[in-house]
Amino acid sequence: MRSLILASVLFTSVFAVRPSVAAGTPVASTIELKIPEEDVQGLKSARVQSRLLPGALEATGQIAFDPRRVATISSRVQGRIENVKASLWDAVTKGQPILKLYSPDFMTAEAEYLQARNLAQSPGLAGASVWMAEAAKRKLELLGMDDADIAALKSPSPDAWIRAPLGGIVLQDQAVRGAAVNPGDSLYQVGTLDKVWLTADIYEDDIGRIAIGQDLAAATGAYPGEIFRGRISRVSPDIDPSTHTEEIRCEVDNPGLKLRPGMLARVIIATKPGWAVVVPQQALVFDDDSFYAFVETKPGSFERRAVQVAQWNEHGYARVVSGLKSGEKIALDSLELNALWHKSRGENY
Repeated sequence: MRSLILASVLFTSVFAVRPSVAAGTPVASTIELKIPEEDVQGLKSARVQSRLLPGALEATGQIAFDPRRVATISSRVQGRIENVKASLWDAVTKGQPILKLYSPDFMTAEAEYLQARNLAQSPGLAGASVWMAEAAKRKLELLGMDDADIAALKSPSPDAWIRAPLGGIVLQDQAVRGAAVNPGDSLYQVGTLDKVWLTADIYEDDIGRIAIGQDLAAATGAYPGEIFRGRISRVSPDIDPSTHTEEIRCEVDNPGLKLRPGMLARVIIATKPGWAVVVPQQALVFDDDSFYAFVETKPGSFERRAVQVAQWNEHGYARVVSGLKSGEKIALDSLELNALWHKSRGENY
């Protein structure tokens, strides 16, 4: 077959292009080419096919902290940082003293608590004083003091140790010895990695195959051959219109704390089989940050249509998640047709 571009020069060609919808929006455009019959017969084409999907859904995901297992330690008083015992990336245990604060607020609250506690232990004064002691204790707790430290109080002091609310890794450290602090100032952030989240994007055509509670397996390049188990815990209520995907969040066990936030992982979800729309890769052309296919609407007439593609495990084929329907006839000479489409618009390609 002679080149389609050569044919368009040697023979009369008519190009009918639909007007653009909006700037930056991929446009489906019809190209009508009047070329000799022998060239039309030489044009390669194929049918869009439907293929059975396997009983396992695969996707690429990313590890992240579970926000339910992350705690921010903030100052609840006005004062000064006297001592620090934890730095960035240190491993800490629940209840470990990590920061010593100086504040007159501690001394005032401790004096009130000790007075109320002594009155509550005095014969004949226990009635009204018990609830006063409980209220004073609650005030110390709200200032950030630990129960064990409150119970050990013997005299008022302006210094108090702040302890880690959970065991994990220090993710943020803004505590500087000698620095002044105010209520609400963030000092530390601590997170645990015994369970992590894995977020992945599922194509729109596959969302009927997933559900909350489904088991999954995850594998990483850092630990080949090692499988991490988890389940789907959340499914996004909306679809990303630019990628036609839905985000899922999976809770994954992390033995040995090997999975790190930001790490990529391959997700395999056991699910029911489904159907996929596939086309030969040569029927697709990448142009202006999008993939396009040329759909034959009638002999010699093609529609340039934007499509969304996904990975497919058969060499030479691509999966199409939007833009094409099974049974449609598409041109395999996509590069030549795309060049003619640009030429009809007076563009260089």
